[in-house]
Amino acid sequence: MTKNSRRGPMLPVILMIAGGVLLIGVAAFYAFTGLQPVETSQPQAATGIDIETIPRVSLADAKAAYDTGQAVFVDVREAQSYAQSHIAGALSIPLEELPDRITELNPSDWIITY
Repeated sequence: MTKNSRRGPMLPVILMIAGGVLLIGVAAFYAFTGLQPVETSQPQAATGIDIETIPRVSLADAKAAYDTGQAVFVDVREAQSYAQSHIAGALSIPLEELPDRITELNPSDWIITY
């Protein structure tokens, strides 16, 4: 057997081994990045209240409350968005400021946030 005949069959074997190592590395990468902890807790408002327990208001009910003045509307968007457009009479309390400014709201009022 000559030196060249030995080298010829080795090249495909080396390439197969390198490819296998590459595939194992890629599979390991995806396995480890896919095993990151997933947030499973219930979403909470900035005040620590479970958002899922807050009653939702239909658009028709919100409109009726607005028309009759039965609710206080609070715009929780950034101040820039409020300045561009907002419901007439709505208070601007950005969501990140809500914990510090919650005392500005009367808890006995019907408060509708958007």
